[in-house]
Amino acid sequence: MFFSLSFSSVHKRSKRMEYLLPLLLITIVCVTIHVLISTFKPKKPSKYPPGPRTLPIIGNILDLGNLPHQTLAKLSKIYGPIMSLKLGSTTTICISSPHVAKEVLQKNDQIFANRTIPDSVRLFDHHKLSVVWLPPSALWRTLRRVCATKVFSSQQLGSTQVCRQRKVQELMDYVKERCEKGEAFDIGEASFITVLNSISNTFFSMDFAHYTSHKSQEFKDIIWGIMEEAGRPNVVDFFPIFRLLDPQGARRRMNGYFEKLFAFFDGLIEERLRLRVLENEAKPCKDVLDSVLELMFEDNSQVTRTLVLQLFLDLFVAGVDTTSSSIEWAMAELLRNPEKLEKVREELQKVLVKGEKLEESHISKLPYLQAVVKETFRLHPPAPMLVPHKTEVDVELCDFMVPKSSQILVNVWAMGRDSSIWTNPDEFRPERFLESDLDFKGQDFELIPFGAGRRICPGLPLASRTVHIVLASLLCKYNWKLKDGEKPQDMDISEKYGITLHKAQPLLVIPIQA
Repeated sequence: MFFSLSFSSVHKRSKRMEYLLPLLLITIVCVTIHVLISTFKPKKPSKYPPGPRTLPIIGNILDLGNLPHQTLAKLSKIYGPIMSLKLGSTTTICISSPHVAKEVLQKNDQIFANRTIPDSVRLFDHHKLSVVWLPPSALWRTLRRVCATKVFSSQQLGSTQVCRQRKVQELMDYVKERCEKGEAFDIGEASFITVLNSISNTFFSMDFAHYTSHKSQEFKDIIWGIMEEAGRPNVVDFFPIFRLLDPQGARRRMNGYFEKLFAFFDGLIEERLRLRVLENEAKPCKDVLDSVLELMFEDNSQVTRTLVLQLFLDLFVAGVDTTSSSIEWAMAELLRNPEKLEKVREELQKVLVKGEKLEESHISKLPYLQAVVKETFRLHPPAPMLVPHKTEVDVELCDFMVPKSSQILVNVWAMGRDSSIWTNPDEFRPERFLESDLDFKGQDFELIPFGAGRRICPGLPLASRTVHIVLASLLCKYNWKLKDGEKPQDMDISEKYGITLHKAQPLLVIPIQA
């Protein structure tokens, strides 16, 4: 009996072994195959970029603060040049090195070419018709082509040079008046009016504001309001469920700004169309509006009146704001560094023959002035984190996984202050650009204030010309001092954040005849 039970038990164990052995062999073979495949197959990233610890529901929203570009720059020193944050329901990847920026904006620019759309710009279908917010598409390419051929082409900019020169001369007449009276004025506001009128004459052959009127302040409030609402953190963007409530009032305020600008531009278009009818023939193109209207009247044209209104809003808001703020920042840095200002003036005096009028053609002969502009863009980029990008698919980036629908922020402000890229990065030292060939045209990723790749700012050529010629004109004939005897080292250079970066306190200066 015992023998029988023992034999039965052994028999069962034998049967079990017969079953387990093949299973074990199969398992060993499968594991071996998996190891071999894993060894020779390119590894896919299995983790997100590092980042600060998230709080339940709100994630890292509290980490942003009032100056997100500065906060994220500090965090990148802890977590690295590619960093992951959770802003409510949105995964945000922050880039803060030229190498990673090049991967996003050049090598993989097609994958990262879409935009994260702030709720505040969805009014009037702006995000569906805007060259800034549209994803790459047939319509977007049409708008880019209009910008390239009818607005910012070398031929168009050359033909409107006289107009810009006239607007700069009007600025200098205003400066002369303030100089004779010994009065201080707001250099940011004066620059804003100059740039506004320069662009408005290029587009519509008319001034939009005057130095002695309050009209410029109305435009300034609208344009800065749009940039501020589109750029600052909004709870609706983090939690779309609150979209209908608009708890911060961003959409309500933006609606007012958009309505005013659209009504104004539409009135100008209507008046131009009325004049064309009265003349009973198409006039030769003399400004941007005429050129765009010609496109509208072409057979099967994609350019509609609504699209033109949206384009004008984009170009005015972005063009006027970024250019005038850059001029103000440049003047602020030069006044804080009098020895640099004197170097610019010495260069101008050497290049300009006595009594010769300063023109855009002189800029190529002024390397130190060009270096001053580059240094200003490094320290005070017009858009400190560019316009947000977005990926529509899961994508590998520097051995990390960037999940679908992530918002991509390129912190060019942080890159400009990075001590591994720049020697003494907080110091205003234009000389660093005399020692290198770095430029801001989108090829050198250490300095990309206007972005790079297919989403580079289309207005870069006009912005560059305008900043250089206005700055050179202001420095050519005058010395400058701060209001109320303020010392340069005591100047307030704190920042005010939106999509664009403004000086928090206006720069009040008194011109002195050189």
